[in-house]
Formats: sequence, C-alpha cells, structure tokens
Amino acid sequence: MRAPRRLAAFVAGAVLMAGGAACTSPKRTHIVVTTNILGNVVTEIVGDQAEVRVLMRPNTNPHSFAVSAREAHTMQTADLVVYNGLGLEEGVLHHVEAASSEGVPTVEVGARIDPMDYRDGDSAGLPDPHFWTDPTRVVIAVRILTDEIITHVNGVDADVVRWRAETYANDVSELDAQLAERFAGIPAKRRVLITDHHVLGYLADRYNLTVIGAIIPGGTALASPSASDLDSLVTAITTHRVPAIFADTAQPARLTEVLAAEAGISVRIIGLYPESLSDADGDAASYLDMMRFNTEAIIGGLSG
Repeated sequence: MRAPRRLAAFVAGAVLMAGGAACTSPKRTHIVVTTNILGNVVTEIVGDQAEVRVLMRPNTNPHSFAVSAREAHTMQTADLVVYNGLGLEEGVLHHVEAASSEGVPTVEVGARIDPMDYRDGDSAGLPDPHFWTDPTRVVIAVRILTDEIITHVNGVDADVVRWRAETYANDVSELDAQLAERFAGIPAKRRVLITDHHVLGYLADRYNLTVIGAIIPGGTALASPSASDLDSLVTAITTHRVPAIFADTAQPARLTEVLAAEAGISVRIIGLYPESLSDADGDAASYLDMMRFNTEAIIGGLSG
C-alpha cells in the first residue's frame, strides 16, 4: 500500500505544479521613464495597466543623474522607454539609444510638443527641454503618450488608458486655468523673474512674465557664470528692483546668495521644484502639486 500512496502523492503534486504553472500570469509589461515628472504623468495615464519604472529619484538634477547597470538592462527589456529629450537627460541618453538599437520603442516627448528655443544666454538658439512648466504642453504630451502606450505596450486595455488619459488631461487643463488666474494678479512692474539657470521660459511665455536673467546663463545648472554675467545680473536686479531670485531646491544656493549680497539690496532666495518632484511626503510629490507649489512660491516672492 505504501508504494501506491507515494505514487498518488507524486501525481497529485505534479497536477498541482502544472495547475500552478497554468494559472501563473505572464510577465507583466513595463514602461521605463527617465524623469520623475514624466514618470508621474505616465503613471496617471496607465494606472494599474502596466508597471511604470522611473529612473530619476526625487530631488535630483535631471541633467546629471545616472543609472545603474541593472537599470540600463531594464531599459533594454522594456515595452516602451519614455524620455524628455532635447538634451535634458545628459547622463542617460546613451542608454536610451542603446535600448532603441535593441528594438525597444522609445518616445522623445520634448521634441513633439512644439518646443521653444532658449532666447538668450549660452544656450540661445538651442531647444529648451523644460516644457512641463507650461501645462498646455503637458496636455499635448498626455495625448502623445497615450497613443504610444496603446500602440507599444501589450496587454493594456485601450479604453481604460484613454479614459484615464482624458481625465488627467482635464485635470491639467483645469490647473492651467487656475494658474493663469493666480499669475494675472501680479502687478505689471513685478512680472520679472531671475532664476539660477534658464528653466522657466515656458512658464513665463504662458503666463505673461519676463525672465530678465539667470545666474548661470544656460539651460543647465552644471555650467558656471562669468564675472560679466554676474555684473549684468546685479544691474538687472537693481534696475528692476527685483525682490526675489528663484533657485532649484535640488541645487546648492551658495552662488545665488553671493549674488544677492553683491547686489546691495535685499533679495530673497526662493526655492522651487522646477526640474524634479519631491519625495512622496514633500511639497511637490506630483506634477500637479509641483506646479501649484511653484506658482505660489513665485507669486509670494514677487509680492514681497
């Protein structure tokens, strides 16, 4: 009797293993996104339809962050790689290109939303990658990403993705209307911005503000200003009686503070989240939160 019982147990185990294998779901599709701002947008679009892996950590400089070998492999096995482009992710672009050479679909969002060029500074004439500071362009990005996700990510429910995308696009459009109303209340003589680097061009264009200078005359905080650059900024600050300089919270504020001291007037240093989301419990945990926080910080700084 012992042998038949062992055989029965073996057969039963084999059946259970086979059944378990049959019930195991296939490997879940995944989307890799370079920046955390676009990562939040993509997550809002897909919900639980696909796994979204974001490479850029919170409170990080998008111009200088790097990825590990494991993350690079994740990009080369993705169903879709989403990146900002226009030169933003300088340390990651070669991994995007490697994934593309392996046949992975990639989408450069910044190149498809009618990008602006930098108007002055060392980057004048080059495309400005910071499009997300204009919510109307993010609405365009949502529609582009929706089509790309439905086309390339197997297993997603197209109707669900389109519904989520339309709902989120409406939220972003409502945000734009709210921000326009808030910015409209700034007096004409105060509608000028000085930043640590050229990062608010789209926002200024959208809401009728003027960027009169940047401490670092380019589109990345990795560069350095010259003595003449700093002299020009001091002149701009005193001429326009600028009440605040807006600096990226992810960057050291020492240079900004030095410039404010050299201007000989009281200039506040106001921290923004212009290029990265904050931690989940921070002030800019999502794109919508980031834009609201920056708007109130700018209005408060210019009203001081």
